[in-house]
Amino acid sequence: MKCEIGCEIERIEQMIRNAVWQAGARGIVIGISGGIDSAVAAALCCGAVGAERVTGIALPSAVTAPEDLEHAALLARTLGFGLATVSIEPMLAGFRAMPDFVETPYLLGNLMARIRMATLYYHANRDGCLVCGTSNRSEFMIGYTTKFGDNAADIQPILHLYKTEVIELARSLAIPGPILDKPPSAGLWHGQTDEGEIGYDYASIDASLRSLEAHGWKPASAAETAILTKVKESVHKRMPAPHLL
Repeated sequence: MKCEIGCEIERIEQMIRNAVWQAGARGIVIGISGGIDSAVAAALCCGAVGAERVTGIALPSAVTAPEDLEHAALLARTLGFGLATVSIEPMLAGFRAMPDFVETPYLLGNLMARIRMATLYYHANRDGCLVCGTSNRSEFMIGYTTKFGDNAADIQPILHLYKTEVIELARSLAIPGPILDKPPSAGLWHGQTDEGEIGYDYASIDASLRSLEAHGWKPASAAETAILTKVKESVHKRMPAPHLL
């Protein structure tokens, strides 16, 4: 299994190197949340092009847990890349100043994701870099992602990996224990966790997705039926916009 993981790491890193070379980019900009997905993606980028060509940006809001920023800094020290911190609160304040602004957890979560991605692209454009995404296959397939937010990127090194596979890869990449051990969270509000919001743990999600894919998307359990519904309802997030070109 170690050989398989090592080969997969090299395959991903080669894809990243090719993308950077083909674009003539100086390096890579990546959002660092303090979670496992951005940690694994950052480690792969550092392995591909060198830590000196990777810029991490932490993008906290008022509800970001202090430990998330601590873990982002820990990751940067461990991997050796530069880390900047840019609060998205001033940009959120600009939207809140609009007379017709409506704030709900759903609207605010999507807005925060898009503000973060716009900020990453600003820095990447300024510095001649590519933006690295941190979406995994599990979240992408069930639609736990924001269009033109966290799923917008120039490179998606872990998009083909289920969340459980990302965790397995993290162990081989020497990701710090505090990042490995904490519950996944998008940091959308105090105490928010991915699995709590989705309603299923990632082991169940991945098992259901694997079974559905292996059996022609025909559900064999209540859990698989629920996951299939999420897959169907989020098709638009995985497809290009309709056009007549």
